[in-house]
Amino acid sequence: MKNLLYFSVLFLLISSCSVTKKPIFVKVDDVKIVAITSDTIRLKAAVFFENPNGVGGTISSDEIQIIANGAAIASVFLAEFKVPAKATFSVPLTAVIPTRKIFQKNKNGILGGLINSFLNKSIKVRFKGNLKYKVFGFSNTYPIDKVQEIKL
Repeated sequence: MKNLLYFSVLFLLISSCSVTKKPIFVKVDDVKIVAITSDTIRLKAAVFFENPNGVGGTISSDEIQIIANGAAIASVFLAEFKVPAKATFSVPLTAVIPTRKIFQKNKNGILGGLINSFLNKSIKVRFKGNLKYKVFGFSNTYPIDKVQEIKL
């Protein structure tokens, strides 16, 4: 009888938490240049989510690339982010772009396109990749594909 009581209490606790719902991807926004130095350009962006679950989890990045004028120039850094329970939250994405990759001439002619972008004082940047959400063995993937023009 005691085991049945423990099992039923445990079952009620597990079933009352909505763990199987995944957080809702809202948008990628606030893409901006944080710092420009002679050897690097630092970008920052925020990915907004809404978590309807009564429990949190973790979000990590899965090879999010930064593409400028058709060429991949950097990867996004994201430390494993703890998701708050029943909250709206944003995940910060940061990237360090080496300027040597921007000005390196390759078969796609990226140099000419980027020089044109600098003359126009803006550049189109694309974030492309996946974010992974994990909680209690459940896993969901969110595709990220955001293009934004950044003023220099």
